[in-house]
Parts: sequence; C-alpha cells; structure tokens
Amino acid sequence: MTTILIIDDERPIRSSLRDILEYEDYKVLDVDNGLEGLEVLKKEKIDLVLCDIKMNKMDGMEVLTASQEITDVPFIMISGHGTIETAVEAARRGAYDFLEKPLDLNRLLITVRNALEKGTLVKETKVLKKKVSKTKEILGASSGISLIKETIERVAPTDARVLITGENGSGKELVARWLHEKSNRSSSPLVEVNCAAIPSELIESELFGHEKGSFTSAVKQRIGKFEQANSGTLFLDEIGDMSLSAQAKVLRALQENKITRVGGEKELDVNVRVIAATNKDLLKEIDAGNFRMDLYHRLSVILIHVPSLNERSDDIPIIASSFCEEICGDYNMPIKEITPQAMQALQALPWTGNIRELRNMIERLVILSDKKITDRDVSLYANPSNAGIQAQHDAKQGNAFNFDQFESFQDFKDHAEKEYINFKLDKNAWNVSKTADEIGIQRSHLYHKIEKFGLKRVE
Repeated sequence: MTTILIIDDERPIRSSLRDILEYEDYKVLDVDNGLEGLEVLKKEKIDLVLCDIKMNKMDGMEVLTASQEITDVPFIMISGHGTIETAVEAARRGAYDFLEKPLDLNRLLITVRNALEKGTLVKETKVLKKKVSKTKEILGASSGISLIKETIERVAPTDARVLITGENGSGKELVARWLHEKSNRSSSPLVEVNCAAIPSELIESELFGHEKGSFTSAVKQRIGKFEQANSGTLFLDEIGDMSLSAQAKVLRALQENKITRVGGEKELDVNVRVIAATNKDLLKEIDAGNFRMDLYHRLSVILIHVPSLNERSDDIPIIASSFCEEICGDYNMPIKEITPQAMQALQALPWTGNIRELRNMIERLVILSDKKITDRDVSLYANPSNAGIQAQHDAKQGNAFNFDQFESFQDFKDHAEKEYINFKLDKNAWNVSKTADEIGIQRSHLYHKIEKFGLKRVE
C-alpha cells in the first residue's frame, strides 16, 4: 500500500488531509514537526511527503533539504503564506510541487497522483540502470581487495596490459571492467571473449574474423573481436584455454598491432588494449607445453591476483548484505535481515564457487527464508547437497522441512531439480558440456532445463 507522510504543526490540517487521503485508500502517517518527520523517513518506507513550510522547531524548507541525504521521496510543499518566490525556492530545493492553503481538493489529489507516478518512474529508472550496468562495485575491505583497488587506480589510465589471475567466480571479470571503466578508453567498447567457451577450431575466426569463402560455413565476411574492440579494450577471459595456434596469432597482434582475418591476405591495423584472465597457473602450463612463454610475458606487464572468498572471509558480511539488499529489491520485497549467527555460519562455509556461489546462495536464502535469514536457514538452504541431511535431522527434532510451500509433488520436484542443476552449473563454472556429462543428461536437455527454470550465470 502507498504510504504518505504529512508534516504539519496544525492538527486540523493533518486531520483533514488524513481523512481525504485515507478515503482514497492511501496509508497515512502524520507528525507535527520536521525533526520527527525526518526520523520517520529514516525508519519507514514512505512514498510521498506533504510538508508545511512555516513550522516550529524546523522550517519546511530545512526539512526538504535535510531529507535529500536520507531519501529521494518526492515532496509536496504546502503553505498559507504562498508567494511566487516561495514556490520558486521550493522547486529549486527539489520539491515536486507547491500548494497554497486552503487546499483545493481536486488539485491536491491530482498533484499527489502525479507525484507518486513520478516517484515510481524514478525508482524504475534506477532499477533499469542498475540492471543494464554490468560494472558493480568491488566490495570488501580486506588487504587483498584494497591492493586490487589501489592497483586499478594506478594502472587503469595507462595502456599497460594486465593479466588477472584467480579462481572461478572470484571476480576477475569485474576487475577487468573496472580497469576499462577508469581508463582513457572507457568511451569505446569493452569486448569480452571467453576462450574456454569457444571451440579451438573457431577461436581464430572469433578473434580475428574471416573472409567470405575462407572455409565451408563462411558464407559472408565476419568482423573479429580485435576489430570490434578497436580503440577500446579486449578482455580475453580464460586465456589459458586458448589453442597454441591462436596464441601465436594473438602474440603477433600484440607485437605489431596488426591482424589478418582467416582466409585473408590484407593486414589490418588495430588499436586495442588487451586484458587477460585465467584460473590456471600459466607457468605450469608453460612447463607442460600448453602455453607460450613469450605470450605470457607480453600479457603480464601488470599482474593482479584476485583472492578467493575463503582467503577473505572477513569480507563476507558486507558482500552478503549488499547481495541481500540487491536481490530483495529485484524481487520487490522488504529487505531481509541476516542475523549475526547466520553471518557467522556463512563465513564458516567452504566457498568453492567464490562470489558467484555466495550470490546464488543469498538469493536462495532470500526466497526460502522468512522475515529474517537465520543460521538454521543457512544450514538448511545454503548448500543443496546438505539440505536432505538437514531436513532428516530437523524431522527428528520436530522441525520438519516446510513442505507446505509446495502445492503439488511436481512443484517440489521442479524446485529440487532447479536447485540441483544451478548448484552443478556453478560448481563447473557454467561449463554446460561438462555439467551435462557429470549429471548424465544430454547437453540439449540441459539447455532446455536452464531455459525452463530461468537460470542465469551470475558474474
């Protein structure tokens, strides 16, 4: 229900406004001074404020200004001493509109409706911008994360090549995005290539493009990732999985800033900054003959190692709280509190999937827990592989799993299947082929399940 806050030191005005607005099915809160009004804004979810200008203790204009540090809720200012100058000043300070006393009922209701619509649009715009933007904040205050942030600030404005190392799901891609965002190339494209997801016979065409007729399926000319990233940044993720022939061509491109499309003869100039990432130990790969040493030295001008989540468990509370707030917002539900005991339980878990795994677990906890996320919720829901054991234990203790949340047996099976597949995909860094082999189903069938359950990879 939409909640409107009235701040006015005259009780008759508050009472009459309350009667009008409650008749229109709005929930109404009212206070008689600005200081109390600001406290309400801090504690309650308010959609609109009607605020008098001339009040004791705190002037309405001061309330309007102070509120902007707390919330972006729209304000409608009201006053019995209205002048053009007052209205202009209210607008300058960010008020949605200004109404004179005595209030005209029709104008009041129209202004309230329009202000609420504007507030809804502002919220929706923020949500959409957040969804569109892939560059989220690097969360954490541990020594490893602080060093990464400092390195990004120093390195980003240069054109130095960067090699980012770290386990799957630790946040290597986010580091690459920030290097691009803070660089002089930020207005140009950031082109991402997952070298592990592209078959070795197609990687060269993907990177350098191809000419029409250069091979059987080359029915038209294709522009490669190097050309697409021209004047921008090329992010080569999982570089350790690139074939040796492709490595040789990448090395030449880095040395000469020139490429040649597959099947082509013409050399093309490219101006690209290359950032690479891997979860492998490239020095061991070099010893095994799987990676070129000269390419390694070309890529590793700057080395950034992203620590695993197990190495920085002190960062889990701030990361988990941020994910909880974000996910609750996405699902349009009140923000759930993670109890201190639950937070300790999260810190004690082994995070083989790192940040990606943590986000999926928080989403699972948000959906399945009650108003608060407790340590029991963590034990029951955080790791699907432990859920059955925990459910049996709880049943013995008289705390049976809440099967009432499922209307049918099929609903329960779908829920269990979704959680199992999501867990396996995360465990295998969303390598669909590997996951399909591991769980014993065809890859096409697994793709169908991913689409059916709306599963998405979380970076």
